[in-house]
Amino acid sequence: MQLNLEIRGTGFPILCLHGHPGSSRTLSVFTDRLSQNYQTLAPDLRGYGKSPTRKEFEMQDHLNDLEELLDRHQVKKCILLGWSLGGILALELALRSPQRFTRLILVASAARPRSNHPPVTWQDLAYTAISGVINGCKPGWQWNIDTFGKRSLFRYLLCQHTPLAYQYLAAEGAIAYLQTCKTAERALQRALSAGYNRLKELEQISPPCLVLAGESDRHITAASSQETAGHLQHCQWYCYANTAHLFPWEIPQQVLNDIEDWLQEG
Repeated sequence: MQLNLEIRGTGFPILCLHGHPGSSRTLSVFTDRLSQNYQTLAPDLRGYGKSPTRKEFEMQDHLNDLEELLDRHQVKKCILLGWSLGGILALELALRSPQRFTRLILVASAARPRSNHPPVTWQDLAYTAISGVINGCKPGWQWNIDTFGKRSLFRYLLCQHTPLAYQYLAAEGAIAYLQTCKTAERALQRALSAGYNRLKELEQISPPCLVLAGESDRHITAASSQETAGHLQHCQWYCYANTAHLFPWEIPQQVLNDIEDWLQEG
């Protein structure tokens, strides 16, 4: 499948992979800045964003799509950056074609992802719907954040309920959620139900790696990210206090500073 792709900047390429639900737009927190010194390639994965499909597929198809994309754009070597599901796909690409990728950045991701998300109640869904609608009309409104946002499912995605984080939710998160196909949801659920675990294979990855985690991440725990970092040969691991799964939207400047400093080290 030929994926919708956003290319920005010039220089050494960075392939940026979004999570679930997500799209290339949700990666603007990275591409806005990294494209000033690199060429960023941010595709909409199969079943997401502007790459919709009603045809059932498996997670392996994402890898085929991404390799075809790199071949089509004649990208022989690049850096990989993946957020959540995107990080898992980045690991799979690095295992599949190790000679092609020079560095690996995993954001809120793990080779054996574990969650400690509590059960979802009807009140959670109600507050999420209300806060989401209001936030779409008036992004980052503090009254909405305090009244509904902090009671909604957003409380498991964010620790710092800042106007900036809610502006990202309104501008990028909500649209990405609505554009995610059911086929993509089913493909992910099938993979997770099979018990995804690639820890033993991580020793095959030799390029330098950076693993970033939110201390209070309920979707992919910081402990599972740290476990992944411990199995990688050349890895730096950062865990940000008072943040959750969407920590790049909570503390974007700190995250981007750490990524750029790490890239410049090499």
